[in-house]
This record gives sequence, C-alpha cells and structure tokens, in this order.
Amino acid sequence: MSSPPIRSSDIDACPGALRLHAADDGPLARVRLPGGLLTGPQVGVLRDLAQRWGDRRVELTSRANAQLRALTAAPAEALAEALRGCGLLPSDTHELVRNIAAAPVPGAWDVRPVVRELDRAVCADPALAGLPGRFLFALGPVPAAADVAAIEAPDGIAVLFASHDRGLRVDPVAVVPALIAGARAFLDVRAEQSTPAWRLRELDDGPSLVADRAAAAIGASLRPAAPLPAVAPAEPIGLVPQVDGLFAAAALVPLGSLSGAQLTALAGASTLAVTPWRGIVVPDLTRPEAEAWLHRLGAVGLEVAPGSRWSGVTACAGRPGCARALADVRHDAEATTRFADGLPVHWVGCARGCGSPAVPHVRVEATGAGYAVSSPGVVGEAPAGEVGALVAAAREA
Repeated sequence: MSSPPIRSSDIDACPGALRLHAADDGPLARVRLPGGLLTGPQVGVLRDLAQRWGDRRVELTSRANAQLRALTAAPAEALAEALRGCGLLPSDTHELVRNIAAAPVPGAWDVRPVVRELDRAVCADPALAGLPGRFLFALGPVPAAADVAAIEAPDGIAVLFASHDRGLRVDPVAVVPALIAGARAFLDVRAEQSTPAWRLRELDDGPSLVADRAAAAIGASLRPAAPLPAVAPAEPIGLVPQVDGLFAAAALVPLGSLSGAQLTALAGASTLAVTPWRGIVVPDLTRPEAEAWLHRLGAVGLEVAPGSRWSGVTACAGRPGCARALADVRHDAEATTRFADGLPVHWVGCARGCGSPAVPHVRVEATGAGYAVSSPGVVGEAPAGEVGALVAAAREA
C-alpha cells in the first residue's frame, strides 16, 4: 500500500551536496549518483568524508543516491571541493536535479551510456536548473514512480509520463532529447498553471499536456500503442548473469547503511552501481571474478544469497536522525525482521512516509505506542517488540 508523502510546505527544500539538510543528528548531504553509477575511487572519497566529518557510514537512498550524515564539523566548501575533485559534483547549478534512476544490471538495452548522456544534457540546459529536486527521470524498469521515463517496448523505446503511456515511441538515439523535452514541458505547464508542483502527476492533466508538448518538441507524433508488457523489476542478489555473457555480483545492504569496512571493500571495484533497492551491484565480471566479489562482499557483512531476511526491507531515518520520527525504526527493524517471501516492507517513523516505495508494499508506521501495519491484505497494530510476526504475515498475505 503506497501513501504519498505529506507536504508541510510548498517550498522544495530537497537536500544536496551544497544545500545541506539540518537533520536532528547534524547536517546531512545528499550526493546525486545518476543511474546509481560510481567508481571505486569515488566510494573511497565518500568513505573518507564520512570518517572525517560524519557518522562514519554512507547511507543509500531509494533513488540510488548516497547520503552523508552528522556532518557537524564539516566545512561546506571543503566538502564540496572533495566531491568536485572526484567527479561527484560536476555542476553546482544543477546538482539538485541530477535525479536519474536506472536498471542496475546491464540488459539487452544497456542504459549506462544513456544515463551519462542524459546527465550531461540536464546539466547543459540552464532552464532545467529550475526543476524541483523531486523530479525524477528513469531509464529501464525501476521500482520508482518517475516523472519521465524510457523503457523498452515491442515497437521501440516507450517514453512514459508519470507512468502513463501516451503512445510516444522513439529510436534509442532520440531517448535523451525526448526526456529533456518532457522536463522542459513540465516546467512550461507548471508555469502556466501557476502551481508549485514538484511532480508531473500534480499538474492538471499533466501526462497528456506534457506528452503532447514533448512529442511536438522532438518532431514526433503520439500514436495508439499496444499495452506495454508488465515488467516487475526484481531486486538483484548474488550471481546475476548479464545478456552479454558477463556477470554481476549483487549484494543487499541491510537498511541501506554501509560501514567503513564495507566501503573499503567496495572501493576496490572499478565500477559499481547503487540500486533503487538500496543495494550494490558490481557489473561486467567474468564468473570467477563475480564469485570472488561475492565472497568479498559477504565477508564484510553484506547479503549475497537469496533468502536473506533483509530482502525487500527498507526504512526511513527514524530516531535519532529525524525530529518527526516517533521511534528508532531501524533499531526495531533490526530486532524484529525475519525472512518473509512476498511484498516489500518499508518502516517509517511518522505519517510522512519518507522513502516509501512506489510499488505495493507493507507499510510499518510508528505510532508512539508501537506500529501500525498496513498492506493490500492486512491491517493491524502491535507493540514494537511483537510487530515482526504481523509484518511477516502482511508480506505473505
């Protein structure tokens, strides 16, 4: 059961690497990783920053970005300069809008070059610096509700608008122009409607209006299209074959929090990807290389085998990091989570539900007296120490 975030303001105060968020445990920096892509040396920089100025951990988000918490003593310019120096802050003006989700394992359509091209195009367009920090691009099947997305279809690449298929099909070379046209059309329609909308779905008739303008901007036409095949992206774990004959080593990161030892292990990778499930993928390996990586990741406490109790389990920051949270949800999730096959589950400390998945899921919301558990099949409440059984039943219902 998905609940939209509750707005307390029309001001878009999404944190970034230059605009830090004043969390309860200290300033928080969010570092955008378009497509979740980064290199081992970049992981090493994030590790060093977390150890020098933060809480010694790096947090992964549902959009495959990275967060540094408790940056109480961090000089803002030194932090920014370190990120610039390793390529994680290529644009000061556009750093909040480099929001691109992508399939983490290379498929028949390898979206990684497209991610990089789209990122460059976003940063090169002055108008797009005005996008809200919550506006999301997507490439390939991802478990996120994107504003403009491109996925493979039987008749080309389908461009979707707030998950709606309006019949726009493009060749692979036109994907980036189409997505950029969609983002610009969103800004134009938002201005005409005089609304502080953060997401395309918040505009009146947004998908239709933006699709029409985007198609016109690239000289394409909307046409009736067969329904897209239902694709449920699966959380990768373990040894994952790629379509090119290579392999990826995929690991779950319990509650999306990486320790210093785990970061040091990942810093040895040439390239890697953070997943929208808050996991890690090391791609483009031979089978022996992938098996060696799985051993290395498992040795530092990451989950590399199916059947992990952490499969599909995510959580917001909770206490002590968030003043709105009514409980230390991460502690309670750690204490009560058991393996359950079925729906993903997201623990939240308050009604805002930060980080909630865009797909059907079990919501475990702190109430101050325990937790309220809701899913498409189960609704109930339980004290913190007894909620595990109710959550497992809701996932399997």
